[in-house]
Amino acid sequence: MDAVFEKVLRDHLPRLQEQPLTDDTRLHDLGLDSMKSVDLLFAIEDEMDVSLSDDDLNEETFATAGSLWRAVDAARSSEAIA
Repeated sequence: MDAVFEKVLRDHLPRLQEQPLTDDTRLHDLGLDSMKSVDLLFAIEDEMDVSLSDDDLNEETFATAGSLWRAVDAARSSEAIA
C-alpha cells in the first residue's frame, strides 16, 4: 500500500484514526457500507488517477484494505501497460 492510498482510506474511514493499516484491516468494521464504498471508489479513482474495472466492484474487493489495494495496484499496472 502506498501513502496516497492510505490517506484516502483514512479520510473516508474515521474509525481507522491512528490504528495501523494492514492487509487484513476489515473495512466494514471501520464503517464502510455500500454508500461509503461508492464515495471511497470515486476518491481513489480521482486521487490515484486509476479506474477500477466493473469486475472489481464487489464485496470481496472492498472487504479488506489489502484486497482493495491489490485491485487498485492491478488497475494501475494494466493502465500503465496500455
